[in-house]
Amino acid sequence: MNIVHIVEPFAAGIAVFVRSLTEAMPDDFHIIIHGERKKVMTAREVKGHFPQKNIRFIKWRSAQRSIDPVKDMFAFTELYTLLRRLKKKGLVDAVHLHSSKSGLLGRVACRLAGIGNVFYTPNGASFLSVDNKMLRFFYKQIEKIGNRLGGKVICCSESELSEYRKLGIDAAYINNGVLLMQKEVAKQKQDSIFRIVTSGRIEIQKQPVLFNAIAEYFEGMRDIEFVWIGDGPDKNVFTAGNITVTGWLNTGSVQQHIAGADLYLSTSKYEGLSFAVLEALALQKPVLLSNCTGNSDIVKKGINGGLFNNKEEAIIKILQYYNNQEMLPVMGAYSGEICQAEFDMNQNFKNYRDMYAGSVMATIQNKKWVVN
Repeated sequence: MNIVHIVEPFAAGIAVFVRSLTEAMPDDFHIIIHGERKKVMTAREVKGHFPQKNIRFIKWRSAQRSIDPVKDMFAFTELYTLLRRLKKKGLVDAVHLHSSKSGLLGRVACRLAGIGNVFYTPNGASFLSVDNKMLRFFYKQIEKIGNRLGGKVICCSESELSEYRKLGIDAAYINNGVLLMQKEVAKQKQDSIFRIVTSGRIEIQKQPVLFNAIAEYFEGMRDIEFVWIGDGPDKNVFTAGNITVTGWLNTGSVQQHIAGADLYLSTSKYEGLSFAVLEALALQKPVLLSNCTGNSDIVKKGINGGLFNNKEEAIIKILQYYNNQEMLPVMGAYSGEICQAEFDMNQNFKNYRDMYAGSVMATIQNKKWVVN
């Protein structure tokens, strides 16, 4: 089966999502039409993490993040041309669109190119990313327009699904997933420092200002340390002296840092379903997460961590965990069990292949019906 992925923000979590799909379907051929965000990570760097034997990359040269009618028209024209050529060569069985801009331009291009097997995964809905009511309304209308153009919306978490159904969009969901870790990787910490860790790009979506405010409260407690694994444009907001920023690390180093921590903290404003948090579950870590879309699907009745709505609630939770550290390994074990039951990549992402294949069969059956 030939699956075409269209992704404008070819970096961070969405790149991990697309890579996971290709790894879960090694016997299928994946064509990835991608943009590039050099300030985040070059396309060359991103492609280096993908398997090589079953993938073809095609650069979407005119794709860019910001909304610009003229530039977006160039991006649409280029995308339509690429899809039409691939279809003519018989290389399109299904098209999977990733992120909001790819979702809109891709659905228009597929409709005009006569491609019917189309799926769209937002991985963090754009209308959840803004506080401005007018801008949020605008983004919601874009989602509604895109939905009318065809294709099926497949959310990456149940809470994201709920947000789309509030818009009147008949979506479905398949949970994101990660590889389950071996027990020797999910090792216990090696020192007496109470270490709180997070992982990701330091930018507004992750609310580093909130992370800094939480850390500041504990500056006088020398045996509590906060670690941010990653880098980003908003690193300068960290003024608390107990925050360590590691910069970008390879996968093995990231796992070692998380495995050596007591608690995983997420201060995100919104998520689709964070791969970084799921990896913390796989490493059997208790999690303390901001109460937002995506994060709310991961904490189960408080047995593997907690949710918070503001700085004060986060601080109280951390103090509870710090003063009752004997409960953390038990909570971490529950995290591992929850990950295995609900967020196993190999299990969850097989559903995408079934989805693609089912769509192909439906199209074949429809063509036979028309001919008869």
